[in-house]
Amino acid sequence: MAYEKEKDIPFGFLNIYKPKGLTSHDVVAKLRKVLKIKQVGHTGTLDPFATGVLPIAVGKATKLIEYLDDDKEYIATVQFGKTTDTYDLEGEVTETFDKNATESEVVEALKSFEGEVSQMPPIYSAIKVNGKKLYDYARAGEQVEIKSRQVTISRIELVDFDCENQIAKIIVACSKGTYIRSIAYDLGAKLGCGGYLIALERTKAGEFLVGNTVELDKITEDDACKLLINPLDVLKRPCYNLSDSDKQRVSHGMWINNHDFKNSDIVFLIYSGKIYAIGMVNHNKILVKKVFEVL
Repeated sequence: MAYEKEKDIPFGFLNIYKPKGLTSHDVVAKLRKVLKIKQVGHTGTLDPFATGVLPIAVGKATKLIEYLDDDKEYIATVQFGKTTDTYDLEGEVTETFDKNATESEVVEALKSFEGEVSQMPPIYSAIKVNGKKLYDYARAGEQVEIKSRQVTISRIELVDFDCENQIAKIIVACSKGTYIRSIAYDLGAKLGCGGYLIALERTKAGEFLVGNTVELDKITEDDACKLLINPLDVLKRPCYNLSDSDKQRVSHGMWINNHDFKNSDIVFLIYSGKIYAIGMVNHNKILVKKVFEVL
């Protein structure tokens, strides 16, 4: 389908279940072909071996990604007894341990990960240092200083433990930027038996839940348009309904009067039940930041 007018281009989010083996960019590339538009983007990378919730922005909804809630939830499967250079099953084994962990030791160790913690990212990650990604340094065998990051883990608990095979299944609710691979490595270090991630499923990303995902391979162009999620259903921000005269001003980038909102608030400006623009409150005015021609 060729879209004759810009306003006809799909606008919203898709809650995709990313299958194992694909990168997040692979998912985006496939949906661009299905939808026949270039303006498609994901809201947060998942490693190729990981599965689960991958929110996708379609059309000008890509400009709304920064306003999504960024809390995440995962089911992480950790293998004890070894460490790898990538902290996951795709890396080379760096050390083997004889010690076995007990279920009670794992439960107790996990308590130290709760709250705001300092985390060292894995060397095999996409974080940039001096304009170069960490995994590029690692692949070249170059040394680089890695700085710790502050992350928040609101919930972490053991949901299953296979003592014989030394495999733990753990639920983790955390802030954006948390490396679950680092949790696996650090947990193994704390227990003295080593550990690395062998499976990861993202079960929540902001308002997007695993129970509401759709399978990538089953999506057609018609399905995708029907499955699009109205951004208002997943964006938790103040909203203001525009009058016709307000809409005219906003369409030209002009401010409108503020009656209800606090200074510096981001406000979604709504017309005909859809996001028409984004404003920022500046005292008695709402200044226009972005306008969406999707109506």
